[in-house]
Amino acid sequence: MMENTVRTLSVPRKCSYAVGHFLNDLCASMWFTYLLIFYHSVLGFHSHGFYDAGLLLLVGQIADAISTPLVGYESDSSPGCGNYGKRKTWHLVGTLSVILSFGFIFNQCPGCEPLTPQWASMTFFIPVIIVFQFGWAATQISHLSLIPELVSCEHAKVEITAYRYAFTVIANITVYTVAYLLFHVQAIDDNNTDSLGPQDIPVFRNLSLIVLGIGTVFSIIFHLGTRELKPAGEEEELRPLISHPQMSRTLLQWKCWLRQPSFYQVALLYMSTRLTVNLSQTYISMYLIYTLELPKNFIATIPLVVYLSGFLSSFIMKPLSKWIGKCLTYFMGLLLIMIFSYWVLLDDHMEERVYGAAVLLGAGSATILVISLSMTAELIGNQTQSGAFVYGAMSFTDKVANGIAVMIIQALHPCQNTACCPACTWFYHYVMVIVTGGVAVAAALALCSILIWPIHIRLREFC
Repeated sequence: MMENTVRTLSVPRKCSYAVGHFLNDLCASMWFTYLLIFYHSVLGFHSHGFYDAGLLLLVGQIADAISTPLVGYESDSSPGCGNYGKRKTWHLVGTLSVILSFGFIFNQCPGCEPLTPQWASMTFFIPVIIVFQFGWAATQISHLSLIPELVSCEHAKVEITAYRYAFTVIANITVYTVAYLLFHVQAIDDNNTDSLGPQDIPVFRNLSLIVLGIGTVFSIIFHLGTRELKPAGEEEELRPLISHPQMSRTLLQWKCWLRQPSFYQVALLYMSTRLTVNLSQTYISMYLIYTLELPKNFIATIPLVVYLSGFLSSFIMKPLSKWIGKCLTYFMGLLLIMIFSYWVLLDDHMEERVYGAAVLLGAGSATILVISLSMTAELIGNQTQSGAFVYGAMSFTDKVANGIAVMIIQALHPCQNTACCPACTWFYHYVMVIVTGGVAVAAALALCSILIWPIHIRLREFC
């Protein structure tokens, strides 16, 4: 009779694993928070409507969406480079791709001038963004796929996911703190106005280079401090939410996952979660500048408050989920986000009160993101041989939905030929309400489906 084994990690090992996504988190923070506002207000990509800047984000999301399941499949099936491990091999490939491409995204294209045709600039940025998003996807999927391989019990997965998210928050805090300092130094040196413009190109360029430098150091720490384990194949005890009958005797491959109803339940929950988090992060800068008409340094300070509150809430995630369960913990996060949405709807001129609303958004976003990731890890269970495909498929739905949502929002924008017009005030006001509140309702429906039809793997019926 085979003996049950429980895989755990020491605190240093947890930290060395968690920093493996730090470079990705730094880049993602800039991508979602500053991409639209950089190309709109700094580079002036709005002479042909808002489609140009939105198109760049869509291209990136689609490239990420396509790369993610492909990398996931290859990561599951390839042996990797020698004894280095298949997950860490793909992580290294992704990291190098990000390092080589990201510095070009938040900068003027080489040789471009103010009179350079916009299509010429777009031609340069599109392939650079595709390389970056491939690298980002390879790093993300290989890193997530290590979770069920490094630890086995349910609460250990929640804990290591919380560690991972804590460093995600630290990455965002780093980006916004450095951005605030760069804006502050620029204001002292050049006596610039509070509005964004071409004079801010050096700020975003320097920020992206600092991000790459810091992220590279932490990626090295991950590769030196994390040892990838080969799937042991032993039976492991997992407490439902999820049951895995006969899991020790049957290995699920990617075709089998596509026949699992539970796979789609978790995918819907994960997609709704990422839509809520990413779109609120994407449009909060626009909301601050064009709706609340705050100085440009607020696009650093308010996101900083969001992620500080998320960082603090990540410490109570494990005991809370252990006490009341994952579903109720997720619902509490949704409740905070809905309160934020209702506050934004009723308060047209927040001013200093925006700090309080940012605390609610940060705590709620952190909660639902950590729990959705831990639910995905538990869905995989000990099926680590196809874990990268599952994470890749989840991320595919997230990336496609984000790209399409941004294009729809941009198509509805009332100012198609200028950076902004008076109608922007109400437009971004309602974008924040609909993005956070509306998508949170969809996430609540996905959560209800899990409560009504508990997640489990059906081997005999579907495989």
